Amino acid sequence: MSETGSAAIALCNPKSPSNVGAVMRAAGCYGASAIYYTGTRFERAAKYHLDTRNISQQIPLSSINALTELMGESRKLVCVELAEGAIPLPEFTHPEDALYIFGPEDGSIDQSVVDLADAVVYVPTIGCMNLAATVNVLLYDRMAKQSNAIDHRELIKQSRDVNNRLVYKR
Repeated sequence: MSETGSAAIALCNPKSPSNVGAVMRAAGCYGASAIYYTGTRFERAAKYHLDTRNISQQIPLSSINALTELMGESRKLVCVELAEGAIPLPEFTHPEDALYIFGPEDGSIDQSVVDLADAVVYVPTIGCMNLAATVNVLLYDRMAKQSNAIDHRELIKQSRDVNNRLVYKR
């Protein structure tokens, strides 16, 4: 995503190592620059490490005390939450330099953080998705709305694993 700006992820007190591992994989797939998290629940559960693609060697996963540590002059804070008044994701224009903030699996982003946000968006679904699924959808939406040209043939070759050599002939 560096060609069209920077996207970082902040997780509010995540509890599930499997979800954080899946968020790390999404960050690698969609080019996020960093992942931050608050709270201690994840650290207690981190012994069940699930970084299946070793993304942590490419994208930093850092503990922070407060989300306000991540605020910057050009960085826009975007909360992703089922909040009244939130912008539906299909209608949202992603900022060039964004910090996407996600609430915990069993709660919400603090109102004080939402009050600081430049935008609050939600993914229109019936019910709610889990944390990792929401991060995947948000980052995919960001990538899909970018205007830079993608060489899809080369992207497929680089993205698939060694066991996949499928070809679709029209």
